[in-house]
Amino acid sequence: MQTTPHGIWLPLITPFRDDDVDETSLRRLIRHYAASPIDGLILAATTGEGLTLDEDETARLVEVSRDELRSVGRSMPLYLGLSGSDTRKLVKGLHHTSEWPIDGYLIACPYYTRPSQDGLYRHFAMLAGSTPRPILIYNIPYRTGVNLGNETMLRLAALPNIQGVKDCCADAMQSFDLLQQCPPGFSVLTGDDALFYTALTQGADGGILASGHIDPAAFASIRDLLSSGDQPGALAAWRALADLPRLLFAEPSPAPIKHWLWRVGLIDCPDLRLPMTGVSDDLATRIDLEIARRVHSRG
Repeated sequence: MQTTPHGIWLPLITPFRDDDVDETSLRRLIRHYAASPIDGLILAATTGEGLTLDEDETARLVEVSRDELRSVGRSMPLYLGLSGSDTRKLVKGLHHTSEWPIDGYLIACPYYTRPSQDGLYRHFAMLAGSTPRPILIYNIPYRTGVNLGNETMLRLAALPNIQGVKDCCADAMQSFDLLQQCPPGFSVLTGDDALFYTALTQGADGGILASGHIDPAAFASIRDLLSSGDQPGALAAWRALADLPRLLFAEPSPAPIKHWLWRVGLIDCPDLRLPMTGVSDDLATRIDLEIARRVHSRG
């Protein structure tokens, strides 16, 4: 099991049917991605509609996912998404999940309350001190309303189990500066699918990519080409792939991803839980056409 997150990580969708977690589809997804070049899975995060899951559902999600990975003999890191604006509640959540078969956590910055940089530091420092497991920070200010700055991030990077960040800061200079300044052993994984290639060329360690649900091998090949020094080949591969994230984020995620997975038979139902809703008829048509195009190009 890797100690420092790197490569292609998938924030797995949670399949629903009749408003329950669809375990049959979940097992099918785990088997599918276990056979792909995915380097890690994250459960119950934003793409997994984690805020709509109750405690029993989340526990079952973890149990089924780990069981299926074991059944296919795949050793893959399994992280759990956590979020909230009450540090004490999150500490309790870490304690409550301490015996769950997971390998680490993806924890978003506190949302809505917009704490200071000192408050953010103390928040994550307390969480890091409450678990021996590795923590990835999720910095996504356009969702949370607060940006964790690089000075604070580097202070947190000095803590032994703060192992990296899912970077969605939406500030190209901040991301570039962090990549130049972060210490060895601290991973920067882009969470902006459309900037995956750019992030890798600037030194990112990989990505946590919702678009990876559709073509994980294509994302992995770009990483591998850059690692081998074939920048022209990587750029050509990215140009062929770049429209996919645009399509999958044309409407609120994960609805487009669920529609695609349903149409190709990986899940039995594209249902979401309110307030998330399914894709529009127009986008459904566009996705169906892209699926057909890909099938035709392989045929």
